[in-house]
Amino acid sequence: MLRAYLWLYLAFLYAPIFIIALFSFHSVPSLVFPFEGFSLRWYEQIFSNPTFTTSLWNSIIVATAASIGTTVLGATVALAMIRIKGRAKAAIAAICSVPIGLPGLFLGISLIIWFAQVGIGRSLVSVTIAHILYALPFFVATMRSRIEYFDQSLEEAARDLGATTWQSFRLVTLPILRPSILGASVLVFALSFDELIITVFVSGNDTTLPMMVWSMMRRTVDPTINAASMVAFALSLVVIMLGGLIYWLQRRAAIKSRKSISRVEEDEQVHRGTEQRSENVRPIHGFE
Repeated sequence: MLRAYLWLYLAFLYAPIFIIALFSFHSVPSLVFPFEGFSLRWYEQIFSNPTFTTSLWNSIIVATAASIGTTVLGATVALAMIRIKGRAKAAIAAICSVPIGLPGLFLGISLIIWFAQVGIGRSLVSVTIAHILYALPFFVATMRSRIEYFDQSLEEAARDLGATTWQSFRLVTLPILRPSILGASVLVFALSFDELIITVFVSGNDTTLPMMVWSMMRRTVDPTINAASMVAFALSLVVIMLGGLIYWLQRRAAIKSRKSISRVEEDEQVHRGTEQRSENVRPIHGFE
């Protein structure tokens, strides 16, 4: 029964993606079965559309800038939370998590009013700032599990051994937090790349890919929408796989480094044991 439920869950989760991918290659403008043949005409059509390529490039720029900005701010918040103890830490964590539950409509209206007050025009800059504010709570929430179990005695041990504050951060703290930072950055990129509601309020004449797809659906529904959606899905998948590859390479390098260190320590122990046995050997009188 549980296996059947698992397969039903997976089918419910991935069947829409399969349908969109299938009809993005449909040779006719129909979006219903029967399927009449494969064709790349819809991909050729969207890539020949300058509005699509501009929107795709704008989404990549905004998502990359938002990911970098959120990583810098979120990592700083995480480092601060590591050093806060007691109820203050729980209170700050709760405050950082509250914006996750706020509706995008509320955030969009609040941001457009705030931009008008401070004199920031609606452009890709305002979209990037809005996406950073939107994604920052998700970044901090992703980092919380690593923050909760971070052992500060490791930093103290590094400083006791003569490391400076920067060296202890670079050689101890950052390697421990790096996998969580990488995963949170990939999550932020995906959230920013796919964001629509807040973008509608804070964007100007520059269009992102979700806004373009939304405007296309207001006019008509044809396989070009499926093709555009699959391009966005493929790009997000590539970013996730790239993040996973970087994490795997870093983990592999760390394992090799630990193995080499262990091998050196074993060789040193064998060498010391050999020296100690040679020192314990005494010549027998009469055979000197």
